[in-house]
Amino acid sequence: MRDDERKRPFDEDPDDEFEDLFDDDDFEFESEEAELEEIEAQLQRLLGGEPTSSELDERAAPRFERGRELEVRVTGVYERIEHGQLRALLVQVRDNYGRTVPIVIGPFEAHAIVSALNDDTPPRPMTHDLTRNILTRLGVSIDRVVIDDLWQGTFYAKIYLLHGDEEIEIDSRPSDAIALALRFRAPIYMAESVLEAEGQPEDY
Repeated sequence: MRDDERKRPFDEDPDDEFEDLFDDDDFEFESEEAELEEIEAQLQRLLGGEPTSSELDERAAPRFERGRELEVRVTGVYERIEHGQLRALLVQVRDNYGRTVPIVIGPFEAHAIVSALNDDTPPRPMTHDLTRNILTRLGVSIDRVVIDDLWQGTFYAKIYLLHGDEEIEIDSRPSDAIALALRFRAPIYMAESVLEAEGQPEDY
């Protein structure tokens, strides 16, 4: 950490899925029958038909052990004070290799994350508590959260909901995704590419 920068714990105060399906000009089938079989197999996969052997192998593989996302844990919410710059609130996550990534968040989201970390129960549900209550009453849970992209200094995330056997992917800000994941005690993952770009030693 630079001499002119310090951080302290935050105080609680205020498509088209069919696109290019059959466009494969570089591939030639041995016969018209083979081509029809391949088209039928692709349609079965898209419409929920019987899975192929390769799909069964993929389903049997453990989740998130393919080198693309790593689980991270929230280590705290901080206020960063840097000379000549505005104060910023950060939520910091850490992977199992000791790399930490700070993400700038807003004051309301910071309060929501701190409340979840402290297991605080407000007298009336705040926005993220209300969202959790609505999802729970509808039989929806959060399976995982993935912070999957970084573009021009802005982080992007997705929330993966489970409703019965259906998985639903929702775009989200990382701060909201983290606040909800903590309330559902769901795991949080970060793309390896983001960790490589922004990760720094924990004692930075």
